[in-house]
Amino acid sequence: MTLRQPNIDRMLQLGLTGMAEALEEQRDIADMDQLGFDDRLAMIIEREAEHRDHKSYLGHLRQAQLRTRADIRDVDCRAGRGIARTTLTQLAAGDWIRQALNLIVNGPTGAGKTFVACALAHQACRQKRSVLYRRVPELVTALARARDKGTHDRLMKRLARVDLLLLDDWGLQGFSAEGRRDLLEIVEARHGRKSILIASQIPVEHWPKVIGEATIADAVLDRIVHNAYRIDLTGESQRKRNTPPPLDGGNEK
Repeated sequence: MTLRQPNIDRMLQLGLTGMAEALEEQRDIADMDQLGFDDRLAMIIEREAEHRDHKSYLGHLRQAQLRTRADIRDVDCRAGRGIARTTLTQLAAGDWIRQALNLIVNGPTGAGKTFVACALAHQACRQKRSVLYRRVPELVTALARARDKGTHDRLMKRLARVDLLLLDDWGLQGFSAEGRRDLLEIVEARHGRKSILIASQIPVEHWPKVIGEATIADAVLDRIVHNAYRIDLTGESQRKRNTPPPLDGGNEK
């Protein structure tokens, strides 16, 4: 009587799904018996490691709630775009996140700011880093609602805790007095500890006007800009690449 199936069942009970799958696959390989026990065991252990890595990646990606599941390989780095492939590769390595530095991605509407930011955040998920994506207008609203519901402190702790906080559409609207204070608290909690990635069509020199109160604006910028890398995207709107083809028959009446 073979113990293979009971072993597989036991592995599944213990949550060793990768090992169970590898053992199941070995059953169907005709010459697998030619390998020694240690070699076969190494293959099974490696499959379990791969399975756990993938499961961890999916968990981080789900929690990140990225606007788009962009991939750094798909970022347009042609001449005139304002970003070189070498720069993107260096940022994708994630050392800036490990060092708790920031990144600002600037550019006009349609330049691909969100795509670039989400691609780098997606890569951070692959590296088992915790990520959270938020559009700034929605975040301001969520914080106001959380204050009314008594969950404000919990939300602020989450915003402070993740390895990378991606703030998209920065500057599309101004901040209320409470919004400014929340922003400063978020930036202060993360300064020197965790990274912030900001995607904005508003040039940095105009941020004080968007934030509002000069003292708070100065404090926010001091904690974000001075230890941040910058990417300034240029060129025509990337959305033009998605223009649908003309319909058959044109505009016949």
